[in-house]
Amino acid sequence: MSLSKFNEIRKLSNAEIVESILTLEKELFTLHFRKATRQSFKSHEIKATKHKLAQLKTLLTLRIELKEKTTPDALL
Repeated sequence: MSLSKFNEIRKLSNAEIVESILTLEKELFTLHFRKATRQSFKSHEIKATKHKLAQLKTLLTLRIELKEKTTPDALL
């Protein structure tokens, strides 16, 4: 499991990003559960999963902020 490049993630749509975030959060929970119950797992997977999750959340946040800046508020 290699670390993904940020440019590869930028090609995803917002819906795909949200779906990936949910999947990675479940995977991270499973990895932490395996660690706590002393089951076999590859310890580097926790770091890689956290890294990819952070990349996806960062990209989604940037896209949301950009959309808010470009879309005028209807309440003003």
